[in-house]
Parts: sequence; C-alpha cells; structure tokens
Amino acid sequence: MQPPSTETVGSEGGNLQSPSRAGLPLSTLHKRSLTVSRGQTVSVVLISSALEIILGSKEAKRSAPLHDSAQKALDMIRSGQGGDKPHEIFEPLRLACETRSEKLMIASLDCISKLISYSFFAGESSNLPLSSPPPSPALHPRRSIGALQGSSSQTSLVDLVVHTITSCHSETTPEPVSLQVVKALLALVLSPTIYVHHSSLLKAVRTVYNVFLLSTDPVNQMVAQGGITQMVHHIFARCGTSKLDDVVETPSVSSDTLSTSVYVTPKSESRRSLPVSGHPEPGSSMEHAQPLSEVTQERVENALLSSDERASLSREGPASGSTSTANGHLHRVLTAHDMFVKDAFLVFRSLCKLTMKPLNSESEHDPKSHAMRSKLLSLHLVLTVLNSHMQLIVDPAAIIYSASSHDAMTFVQAISQHLCLCLSRNAVSPVLQVFEVSVEIFWRVLSGMRTKLKKEIEVLLHEIFIPIMEMRTSTLKQKAIILAMLSRLCQDPQALVELYLNYDCDSEAVDNIYERLMTVTSKIASLPSAMSQSKGNDPSSPAVTPQAKAQNSTVHASGAIPVPGLVDTSAVGLSEGQLKRQGLECLVSILRSLVAWGTNMGKGPADSIVEAVHPSLDRAASSSGNLEAFRQLTPDIADDPTRFENAKQKKTALLEGIKKFNFKPKRGIQYLVGSGFISSSSPSDIARFLLTTDGLNKAMIGEYLGEGDEVNVAVMHAFVDLLDFRNLDFLAALRLFLQAFRLPGEAQKIDRFMLKFAERYIAGNPHTPFKNADTAYVLAYSTIMLNTDAHSPQVKHRMTKTDFIRNNRSINDGEDLPEAFLLAIFDEIQNNEIRMKDEVDIVNLPVTGAGIANALANVGRDLQKEAYILQSSGMANKTEALFRTLMRSQRRSRAAEQFFSASHFVHVRPMFEVAWISFLAGLSGPLQNTDDLEVVDLCLDGFKNAIRIACFFDLELQRNAFVTTLAKFTFLNNLGEMKAKNMEAIKTLLDVAVSEGNNLKGSWRDVLSCVSQLEHMQLITSGVDVSDLRKGRVRKLPAEELANESRSTHITVAADMVFSFSQYLSGTAIVDFVRSLCDVSWEEIQSSGLSQHPRLFSLQKLVEISYYNMNRIRLEWSNLWDILGEHFNQVCCHSNLHVGFFALDSLRQLSMRFLEKEELPHFKFQKDFLKPFEHTMIHNPNPDIRDMVLQCLQQMIQARVQNMRSGWRTMLGVFAAASKVRTERIANSAFEIVTKINKDQFTAIVRYGAFADLTVCITEFCKVSKYQKLSLLAIAMLRGVIPTMLTCPECGLGSESRPTGEDGMIRFWFPALFGFYDIIMNGEDLEVRRLALDSLFTTLKTHGTSFPVEFWDTICRELLFPIFAVLKSSRDLSRFSTQEDMSVWLSTTMIQALRDLVDLYTFFYDMLERFLDGLLDLLCVCICQENDTLARIGTSCLQQFLENNVQKLDATRWERVVSTFVKLFRTTTPHQLFDEGLRVEIDGGAPEVTDPNDSQAQTILPAPLTPTTSEHVSDQAKISVGDRRRIFKQIIVKCVLQLLLIEMTNDLLRNDAVYATMPPDQLLRLMGVLDHSYQFARMFNDDKELRTGLWKHVGFMKHLPNLLKQESSSAATLVHVLLRMYFDERPEHQSARPQIAERLLPLALNVLSDYAKLRADTQAKNITAWTPVVTEVIDGFCRFDNRAFAKYLSVVYPICTSLLARDVAPEVRLGLKAYFERVGYTQGIMEAP
Repeated sequence: MQPPSTETVGSEGGNLQSPSRAGLPLSTLHKRSLTVSRGQTVSVVLISSALEIILGSKEAKRSAPLHDSAQKALDMIRSGQGGDKPHEIFEPLRLACETRSEKLMIASLDCISKLISYSFFAGESSNLPLSSPPPSPALHPRRSIGALQGSSSQTSLVDLVVHTITSCHSETTPEPVSLQVVKALLALVLSPTIYVHHSSLLKAVRTVYNVFLLSTDPVNQMVAQGGITQMVHHIFARCGTSKLDDVVETPSVSSDTLSTSVYVTPKSESRRSLPVSGHPEPGSSMEHAQPLSEVTQERVENALLSSDERASLSREGPASGSTSTANGHLHRVLTAHDMFVKDAFLVFRSLCKLTMKPLNSESEHDPKSHAMRSKLLSLHLVLTVLNSHMQLIVDPAAIIYSASSHDAMTFVQAISQHLCLCLSRNAVSPVLQVFEVSVEIFWRVLSGMRTKLKKEIEVLLHEIFIPIMEMRTSTLKQKAIILAMLSRLCQDPQALVELYLNYDCDSEAVDNIYERLMTVTSKIASLPSAMSQSKGNDPSSPAVTPQAKAQNSTVHASGAIPVPGLVDTSAVGLSEGQLKRQGLECLVSILRSLVAWGTNMGKGPADSIVEAVHPSLDRAASSSGNLEAFRQLTPDIADDPTRFENAKQKKTALLEGIKKFNFKPKRGIQYLVGSGFISSSSPSDIARFLLTTDGLNKAMIGEYLGEGDEVNVAVMHAFVDLLDFRNLDFLAALRLFLQAFRLPGEAQKIDRFMLKFAERYIAGNPHTPFKNADTAYVLAYSTIMLNTDAHSPQVKHRMTKTDFIRNNRSINDGEDLPEAFLLAIFDEIQNNEIRMKDEVDIVNLPVTGAGIANALANVGRDLQKEAYILQSSGMANKTEALFRTLMRSQRRSRAAEQFFSASHFVHVRPMFEVAWISFLAGLSGPLQNTDDLEVVDLCLDGFKNAIRIACFFDLELQRNAFVTTLAKFTFLNNLGEMKAKNMEAIKTLLDVAVSEGNNLKGSWRDVLSCVSQLEHMQLITSGVDVSDLRKGRVRKLPAEELANESRSTHITVAADMVFSFSQYLSGTAIVDFVRSLCDVSWEEIQSSGLSQHPRLFSLQKLVEISYYNMNRIRLEWSNLWDILGEHFNQVCCHSNLHVGFFALDSLRQLSMRFLEKEELPHFKFQKDFLKPFEHTMIHNPNPDIRDMVLQCLQQMIQARVQNMRSGWRTMLGVFAAASKVRTERIANSAFEIVTKINKDQFTAIVRYGAFADLTVCITEFCKVSKYQKLSLLAIAMLRGVIPTMLTCPECGLGSESRPTGEDGMIRFWFPALFGFYDIIMNGEDLEVRRLALDSLFTTLKTHGTSFPVEFWDTICRELLFPIFAVLKSSRDLSRFSTQEDMSVWLSTTMIQALRDLVDLYTFFYDMLERFLDGLLDLLCVCICQENDTLARIGTSCLQQFLENNVQKLDATRWERVVSTFVKLFRTTTPHQLFDEGLRVEIDGGAPEVTDPNDSQAQTILPAPLTPTTSEHVSDQAKISVGDRRRIFKQIIVKCVLQLLLIEMTNDLLRNDAVYATMPPDQLLRLMGVLDHSYQFARMFNDDKELRTGLWKHVGFMKHLPNLLKQESSSAATLVHVLLRMYFDERPEHQSARPQIAERLLPLALNVLSDYAKLRADTQAKNITAWTPVVTEVIDGFCRFDNRAFAKYLSVVYPICTSLLARDVAPEVRLGLKAYFERVGYTQGIMEAP
C-alpha cells in the first residue's frame, strides 16, 4: 500500500517531498506535515482525519478514555507536535479498534496502515527497551487489550500495533474491516523499516490466513490469499538481502536468563535507498540500535504449537539442562540475518503444521470447506517457499539458534522433520488436489534438497511414492502425477545417477530405489491391457516437457496458488492407455539422461548435459525458476566408480543373504557369516546382525531364535541381551521386545522367549512391583494372551478386565499384583495392539457378492477408494514412525548422512546393467501392442538410446538383446503382417547401424540380416521372386504403401550408408562387420542355393565393402581376409554353379585390385588373398569351376605378372592341386601354364622366393599315375630345373659364384633334390620312380663335390635315410594303399635305393665317412628283418660296402663295423628256444593257427626284429597258441639270419683284403661273437630233452629241431680264422697269439671230441657237416711248430687215436696220417724227410 502521491512520503533515506512543494519553506511544511523523530515527515491530514472521525463518533462520547486520548492526540497534531510521541498518537487508534465499531475500526486501521507505510512507528520502536515478542494472546486468551496496554512498559510499540490489528479480526468481523486488517498487516510485514519478528509475525500471518478462510467475500479472499503469499515471500526474501547487515553483540547475561535479543535495523542499514542529503542520519550508527524485546525464544516457538507438538522443538538441539560456560556466561553475536532466518523457520514450521491437520470425510468431498481450503493454501504456501527460496533453505549460512539449548543447526535440518511429516500425511491423501501438491512439494525436495535429506527421501520413496505406483487401489491420476514428477527427475542426469549411487550402492539403504523405480515404471509402460484408444482420446503426456501453469489473479476458492514451473497434470491419468504412454515417456527420458551422462564425457557438468538433451526443459526452468534454482552443487566427495561398484556388489550379496535367510534362516546365516556380513559365528555377532539389519523377515527371525538347538538358544539370549529395558515400564519393555521379531506359534518356543525376557527385564529394572522373574514371566505370557484375545478376529468371546485380573492372581510370589497396575495394562492393550513397528494391515478390495441385495448395499460406495484409504493410512503411520525413529537416531549421532556426488560417466554402466530388463520390457511391450506412430517413435527412440549405452560400455548381452528385439520388430520375415510401425523399426535399425557401428560387434549380424531381408522385400514387392519355392505357396505381400516406403529415399540411402560408411569403422569394428556380413551371405546362399537364381546380395556387398575399404592398412586387411578368405572358400565350393561362378569372378576382381598395389619383400598378403583359388581347386569337384579357376589365374598372370610377389607361391599351389584332378583337360591346362611359367618367369619365381613351390608343383605332376605321359614330361622338367637353376643369376649357384653358403643350398638345391625324394617315396608309376631315383643319385654324384659337409649332413638326414624309414617304423606304411604296392616299392625302388646309397658312400667316402654310423645302422635295420629278401639284400650291401671300402677303413671305423656285427649277432640269437613256456602242453590240444602273412609269403613286408635276452618268460601260462606260433616264426627267422651272418662273416674273412686290413683285436671281438653263436647252437643241439619237448608241443615240426648248420658253420669259420691268425707272422698278430691259442685249443678239442662221438648209422648228416671242420683242425695241429705241437700232444693225440677206430672220410684219414707222421717225427720214431 503506497501513500497518496500528494503527500510527502517518508523514506529510509530522508525526506522525499512531492515536486510541487519542494521549494516551500520548512515552516510552511510544518503546518501540513508532522516531523517524526528521525527527520521523516508524515502528512497531518492522514492522522487528523482519522482522529476527527473518532471524536465525532458516538463511541467517543461514551468512552472518556477514547475521547480524551483522541482529543489529546489531535491537539498535538495540530500544534505540530507528536512526531516523537507515537504512543500518544497510536493510543486513540488502538482504543477505537477496541470499540468493535465498523466505522471506527475501518478509519483506525486505515490510518495505522498509512502510518506504517510512512515508518511512523519505526523510531519509537527502536528506542523502547521492550521485550519482543510479547506474550502471545494465544497463550493468554483472557487477556484484554487494556491489560496489554497496562504492561506497555514491557511491550514494544510494534508488537502493540500487531496485536491491535490482529485483534480486529474474528469470525464475525465485517468484510470491510477484514479487508483493512489484511491491508494493515500486509503493510506492516512488508515495511522496509519496521521489522516484525517471532510471535508477532506469526500472529500477523495467521490473521491473514484466517481472513482467507473465514471471509465469504471473493475480493477479500483474493486479497488475503495474495497478501499471505506476499508476506511469506517477503519473510524469506529478506533473509537473502540481510546477509551483509552489521553484526550486533548482545550484552553478557547470565546463562539461566539468556535469551535471543531482537533488533530493529535502523533506516540507514537497509540498503534499498540512499538519503537525499549527504549527511548521515542520526540512526545510521550501530550504537543507536536498541533491542526490541527479550522474551525467551522457547516461548516464541511454542506460540503456535499445541502441547503435544512442543516436543518437536527438541529437533533443534538436545534437551539438556544448562549449557553455560565455566564462568556462567555465554556470548552470542547476532545479526539481523539470524533474526530473519528464525522468522522464516517459524513461519515455515507453522505452515507445515497447518498442512498436517486431518480432513474429515465431509471436508474431503467439499473443496470449499474450511479444512480443505486451509490444507490446500498451506500446502501451496509450502510449495511456494520451496519453489522460490530453495537457495535459502539449503544455504549452510542460514542458521537457526536455539534459545533453550544454545545449539545451532542449519535451516534445512530444522525444517526437515516438519516437512517430511507434512509429506507423509498428505502424500497419501485420496484428495487429488492435496496429493498433487504433495507430489510437487516432494519434487522440490528431491530436486533441491537431496544432498541434505538423503535418508528422508529414501523413506518417502520407499514407503509412499513407489508403493502408490504399485498399488492396485491407487487411481490412475495418482500414478500419473507421480510419473510426471519422476519424469522431471529422470530428465536431470546428475540427479538420476546420484539416486543410484546413494541408494542402490548404499548397504545402509533398505531398498534399491533406482532399480525399483525402473521396474515400476516399466510395469506401468507395459501394462497388459487391450487398449485400442485413438490418438484424440489420449492427449500427449506433459511429463517430458513440463509447462508452467498460467498465472493470473483469479480467486482460487480452494486455496491453490499459481506456482512457477508447476506441471499441469489436469490432462494426465485420464485413461490406462495414457498412463502407459506416460510411463513409456518416462523410460525414454531415463535412457536419454543415461546417454547424456554416460556418453557426453567432454561436455562438462551436469547442467550442460541436461541442456544438450532436454533444451525445452531448461528453457522452461530458466523462465519459471523450476529447475535451475533447485539444482545445488553436491558435496565434493571423491567419485570413485570402483568404490561404488564394490559397494553395489556388497549390497547385492547382502540382499542375497537376506533373501536366503528369509527362506531358510540357517542357510542364510551360514551364507552371511561366510560372506563376512556377520563378523563371526559367535552368538553375539549373529544376534547383533539380526537386531540391526533391515529387510530381515521378523517371522523368520522369530523362527530362528525360537529353535531349541544350543546355538539358536545362545543367539536368542544374546539377542535379548542387546535390548535395553532399563527405566521402562513393563508393557513398554514387552512391546519393545515383541516388536523386534514375530513371536512363533509353538508353546515351547514362546516359553523360552518369555523366560529370557523376564530375566532380562528384572535385571534391568530392580525397582518393580515384581518380587522375582517368575512374576514377570507369567505376566508376560498373560499379556500376550490378552493381546491375541483382544485383537484377533477369530475370537468371539473377548476377555474382560475381571477375567484378566483373575488370570493373574497370586502370581507375585503368592501375592497379587496391584489391580491398578493390571488394569492399566489391560486398557493399553485394548487401545494399542502390540504389533510390528513396520506392520501394515493387508487391505483387500471388498468382495461384492452376487445378487440384488449386495448390489444395492454397495450403491454409491467407491470400493477402490475405501481400500486405498485403509491402505494409505497404514503407510502414513508407518512412515511417521520411521521418521521419528530417524530423527532420534540423527540427534544421537549428530552426523548427517553422507551424500555422494556424481561426476563420473562410468556409473551409467552398472545403472544400465541392473535395469536393462525393465527397459527392454517397458519398450517392447508398447511397441508390440500399439500402432500409434507417436508411441512407436518413443519406443524406437528408447531402443536407440539403450543400444547406444550398451554399445558404448560394451555390454554384449544387453546389446544383443536390444538389437535382436528391434530386428524382430521389423517383421521382415513376415511381410504379410507388416505395418507402418515395422517400417519405422527398420529405419531405426539402420540409423543404429550407422551411428553405433563401431561398437555393434556381434549384433551386426542382426542388422545385416535385416538389410538382406529388406532387399529381398524390395525384390518381392517389385514382382521378382513372388513364390516361395520351398513351401510351394504364394507369399503374402505387404501393403502397397509399405512397399513404396521400403523403396523410399530414406531407407535406400540408410541401407547404402551401412555399407559405404564401413570405411569409417575402426579396425576391430570392420572385422565384426565383415564376419557378420559373411554369415548373412552364407545364410542367403544356403536358403536359396537350390534355385536357378540364388540370392547373392550380401556376397555382392562383400565385394563392395572390400572396394570401400581398399585403402586400409595391411594389418587390418590381414584380419579381414582371414574372414573373407574363409567365406570365399565356402562359397566357391558351393554346389550351385551360379554361386561358384559369381564368387570366383568376385574373387578375381578383388585379386586384380589387390595386385595393383605393390607388395614389399617378405610380406605375404598376395599369398593369402589367392588362397581361396587353391581351396576351390582342391575341394570343388566341378570341372567347369576348376577350369574357371585356371582361367582366372592365367588372366592375372597375363595382366599383373609384373606385380606378382608372394602370390607366386599360392598360384603354384593351385597348379599343384590341379595335377591331382581326375579330369585330364584340367591337369593338361595346368601343366601348360606351369611349363610356360617355368620357361618365362623362372627368374621372377626365384627372386620372390617361390622356387621351392615350383619344384613342389612339378613334383606333383610327376606323381600323377593316371597320365604317365604328363608324369614323364614333368620329371624331365624337374631334371631340367637343375641346370636352369645353376645358370640363373638370382640363385647364385654358378661356377663364378662358387662359395655358396648353407642358405643357398637349402633354398635351391634342397627343394630340387627333395622333389626327387618325394617322387621316390610317393610316385605311383614305377618308371617315374626309377627315373627319379636315378636322377637323385646321378645329381648327387655329379654335383656332390660342390656341396659343403653341412649340406651333406642335411641330405643324409632329410633325404637319403628317410627313404628307408619304412624299415624302422610301421607309421611310414600309411602312404601305401595296399600291401602289394608296398611290396613292389620295397622290392624295386627301395632295394635299388639301398644299392645306390652304398654306391654313393663308396663314391664319396671321404665326404660321407662322418655319416658311416648312419649307414651301418641302416644296414643293420635292413638285415634284422623277418623278410628273408630284405635281410639278404642288407647283408649283401654290407658285404659289398666293406669289400669296396676295405682299404679306407681305419681302426676306429673297424671298431664301429665290428660293433655292428656284434649287434647283429645279438639281435638274431634265438634265446626264446630255452623258454619253458614254449614247451608247456595246452589242454585240449593245440588248434591249428594260421598266420595271415603265410598267404602272402611272396610279399615283402618290413618287420624289424627286436633283440632278445636269454631270460625266460616269467608267466608261462599266458602264452597262447597264436603267440607260441609267432614266437617260433621269429625263432626260425633269427636262426636263418644267424646263418646269413655267419656266411657273410666267413666270406668277408676269407677275403684277403678284409682279413689283412682288420685289426687283430677286432678280429678277436668278431671271433668272440662267432664263438657265442657256436656255443649257443652246440648247447641247443646237445639238449635232446629240450628239442624233443619242442617237437612234441609246438605241433608243426616234422623232425627234431636242431642248429647243426649254425654250429658247424660258426665252428668252421672260427677254426679257419683263428688258425690263420695263429700262423700270421705280423707282429701284432704274434703278440696276440696267446689269446688266439686260448680261444683256438678248446674249440678244436671240442670239435674233435664231438666228432668222435657221432654215430655213423644215425648221425650221418652231422658227420658230413663236421668232416671239413675236423679236417681243418687236424691240419692246423699238424702245422704247429715243434714246441707247440709237443705241448698239446698229450691232449690231441688220444682224440686222434680214437678216430682211427671209426669209418671216417678220406680227407680225415689223410689228415690223421699227416698228424701221426708228425708225431713220429716229433717223438723220434720216424726220421724227418
């Protein structure tokens, strides 16, 4: 209210006069204006007119005080005085108001309001040391204004003015007076110089509030509503402008009388204007500021509180006694800002309390009722404060000081309890307007105060808002309103992430708030309903982009106040379909925020992210103050993603443990102990966990504690010991006890609980009426029975007080408990059931029965609303209880919940992981069930954002799920059912492919499969491929408009971009892309491979993307070609010729492009990309395809031969594969190309390292048996390669470059020689093998002299000796298809090779001498074969080698040769002849066992022998008939080999050159072996029993077995060699003569004695065999010199004499004659001639 412009307006800066009177003298002004004490002027007319009206009234005539005071004041005014006596001026106005005269009250109030506007009361109030605020009339209702005036010495003028104005209003006050009251109070509260504090301020606000409620005049209502809004705004706004006010110190006062002092800031302290003159005003200094009042703050706070609510003030500080310092005084520095903040707190608290007043059923249905209007106005005022002054509320500098405890707390801490209780009571209201404003208030709390009220927000969400969204009984409108609020939350990415971090990752939080919100929203979005509404019936939800309600001055009868930024929810929740739409919008908004936060890392803080994603939201916020004003900087706490990830895992594990406990308590405890959530398995730790952990099922706790096991009982005792029953009455203690768990039903368990409770209670409360614990035990049991009896619906006859007293008689150690005590328990149980703290009755919707009676009974009833009210009241009570518990715990801990700020993008990953199933369900449901394109666009936008998140964080499972689902929604595999939404899905999928290509990985397959199907659809709709050949039916076609849409520019360009943009994919992404495209291509070909026109779309695209990506680095191309090459391998070998031809042609084109690029040395990319040609040649049997392969290669050779590098190797491999083709023209064509290449490109082939491949290729042609002519030409070419190689300068093997290193030998000579070796080993044609063998050894003989020794080593190890590997190991037999082939190879090629090898060794003995051991080993293996032919060849070759090289062998080599003979003799000695097991007779006779090899006696097969020892078989019973036969076969073979060896030894030693060269010691070693063979045979022949046993039991011998030939042959050789050595005149032999004689004499005597024993009739064969040996022995004796002859005469003579009695052969007789003659000569019987 502003004063008239014609008057001089008092201003805080000085005198502001009207322009028309500015030049008048001061004396003139004084006649028409009154000067206030501080120099301000007030118009005399303002006061005099009102006083004149008072004096002229009849009330003044009746009341002398009124008349006198008015007259006195008027006189003072007229005389120019009174400016410094505001009390005298105000007194008549006050008294006029007390008259209750409407006219006087209007005049007085109007004058007061104008005086207030001119700051008339400011100067007086500053000089009065009055206490402020005065005792509230609300606390002293009987106190009159006169009484207040009487105590004016203690009351400030401002408080008196407030009290006067407010007293003018009552329920019967006329409307004009009410209007003046509002104007006066508004002027007073809004005054810039007169400050109203505490109870006076509350009184002023409440009076205007009452005017709004009680007035029936719409104008008054409007003015009152606007006025109180202005007041509240001003009260909070002045807190922000007073921060810089000067600090005023309070005088030191005694602590017991300490109170907060309130000061009026002088005019100069208010910085709204400056004085006109430059001189400071008298009140500008701090010293002139005087206290207004000194009433205790506690009285102020309690001014508007009811008695039961005053305890809430303890929230401001602990209710301790004195908090004085040691000296008894406490200094407190106060500022005007402190006072303003206190005022704001008091007003806000009062508003919150007004909102908590309950509504009766009538008020709920009457929006114009006082209760409803009061609640709505107070709620809107609370919302207004939160909306406009959030900065003050969360400002840490806004401190509330408690006068009672001298503690300080922040503004937000002070109001939190009141605000939360306000929400808990109103957010469950069934009245829509109340509910809507409550949700809006909660949104302001959530958006602006989440860092301060972490736990409170959790309780509200968990207990109220989320359950309402889940409840069946809540209305669609309620759910829609909450969803609208949630949408705004989800549009703030930082708030969303912080919701997850502070609740889902906090093990102290009861629930996973974020995850649950996502689940609930998803369920709403995908509600199962048959919705078929049209777009017009369901307007779009405003949840995503809130619009501010229009602000106007229209009267709101309900008390609603327009709040900037308030979402208009009038159009939401009108139908279930619209609710689903709103839920869907919310889900999409969440995904957008997650994308913004997770992927826009470089965009700075959250504000910029929100601006980027939701520009419309920010525009609305900036214009209405909706969002930006609330978003506060969160605490600067380190944001470590790993920490939160670990915390989330820990919480998940804890919830899993709680789930296990709630299902199986013992198993849950084991899990929790093992996981570390319970520190140990001790009863105390378990009990503490059960008592303090939220989420545990109380019933399961009771079951676990009630078990009779020793462990469970110990835990139960520890559990009860943790409960503190001290200083509690019995029923309170029992209630506390029974609220900690649910008592089980078994009597024994209850008994154990009650016994422990009684013991614990008595221990903590010794001063009770109970004489012992038994009393408490019985009474506890009785109380539980009473509780069940009183509140169980199943009990029909309730227990009375008399019954209860009777039940508890004589329980106190034989005495009765006081009756009053028992009755108090009875009454409290009746009124307040003992139940769980968080227990809420399950409310079911009333079931209406059938019939007219039930229908009539329910007419007019809203059953859903009734059920909701029942359910919501329980929710509200539980929430309030939780809040009160929370407040108590916070007061005890004095520490706020730690709130974590979100700054890291990685948090989005776990957020998406926990909610992706909800997102998928919420998006796919509407997409499937609706055809509304707007909804479809929303769903697809959600899919796009979800895929972006999954791709960005590489979440494979989630990415595959979303992409696969989106691909299914394209309906490209079901064209007949396709709709417009499916076409939109196709566009979205293509957009995803273009935007997220780098991260799609395996999901590319779904995308490319859809692109392939899209192309197929375009073909079908164009008239191509109309029928489905596989199913034999006509395919359904999509609608014409959809067909046209599929060919639209948008889709066509997007599909092309998928492939053309592949060049921009990363190195790993292009690999995934190509792999998926290959898979899709193969699916296409497989599905249409039988038709004449197979689908080759993807194969063609493979070629295209290869062109697009041609400029990629070779490293990337190598990875790509690993995939492409394998795909071309598959496709080129497809049975459909069209596919094969197209693939080969595509491969040729690509190869030609690749060949355009130069390849550096030592790289092999050409080799790799030509590999599919080789694979096709090998695996595709079609001759046309193979012919095309050759044509493609020939074309490449002709066009790109100059660029061919490593590709030569693969090409030659292709031609080698072509040589094996059974089609002659293919082989001939390939050979022609090879011939031309060999002729024209030999130098290039050598230069680029393909010489070995060339020899291999030619070799393959040599091995072809089907075309002998081709093979002969090929071996001729191979033989011609060697001279070409020698003359080629690239090889460097010519005579001019003689010193070739090992590298040159391996690179050139070895491949050529290996080619011959390969033909020898694997050639199928005998003639070709013969030529190869001849070429190999001829080449070696021709050029071997130039080979270094190391290369000879390689030749022997890799080429020569491996030819005979078949003799050593059967593994080498696999290359022969039949045994006949192997036999032919062995009997021809190998035998010739062995002879050639021996010849080569002889030819290059000096060079190959170092490899002699290898040759001897080889010959040894060849001899030790079961095959007689191989053995004979081996002995022949060994004998030939020794005879040819006898002169080249030195002593060392002879030692190695003799060692070989020793090895041979030992290996072929048949020790098995002496095994006992061979002579054991088998029961049932020996069945005839045939040897499978007997039928192939003429077949040469390698069968190497193993050396055996003379040890007998240990387990004789295990030898079967078959084994026995095989053993005897080996014995026979060994016997034959022994004879061969003896014969070879004999032949060698009879060779004079051999004998002359071999050292005597080696001869003696050899003789030792022969002697062993002789002794073995002699021993066997002498054991007739052994021979007979073998003959009897083996079963296939016709005669007794004997080793006669072995014995005689070895003896003959021994005798011959030893005699020759004995008579050898060389010195070394002479020195060895004693050793020779030592070996010779026993042998000779044995031979003679054995011969003498032979019987002529039965042993004629033996006699014949031994006769030559005996003859040589006797002849040898005869040649002894006289001394030796005489020495052995005594031994030899008797044996020779005995031979005379036998009929001996003539040669023996002649020998005997010579011997006896020598005896005669020696003994002197005869004279020597």
